[in-house]
Amino acid sequence: MTRKKTRGEYEAEFTRAIIRLEKEYLGRGPQDVRTLFLGDLIVVRIKGVLTVAEAKICETTEGRALIKETRRQLFESAREMIEEFTVAITGAHLVSLHTDMSTRTGERMLVLAVDQDLDLLFRP
Repeated sequence: MTRKKTRGEYEAEFTRAIIRLEKEYLGRGPQDVRTLFLGDLIVVRIKGVLTVAEAKICETTEGRALIKETRRQLFESAREMIEEFTVAITGAHLVSLHTDMSTRTGERMLVLAVDQDLDLLFRP
């Protein structure tokens, strides 16, 4: 009989997938990533996403807007990859993806809505 994964194991697996995406698709890994499964939501907090050059550009209002929009578009273009690893890890399909980043702290928040209650993964 195989042991069921814990909530923490699922969340850690999702965190590793986000780190891999950041490194392979966006070019560098974040400093820290935390993932929480909350019902039909996956909430991810990603710290340290700005490069040194991006941080320099963010010193102006126009630069902040440019970096935020560029990063938003890059993340949106990765939606198919996010959908693939979401299904592979949880069995749930992506309904919507919401993201924003702070150009002041270099932190990104990612909220994914999925088509099922992830709490069901952990019930006996």
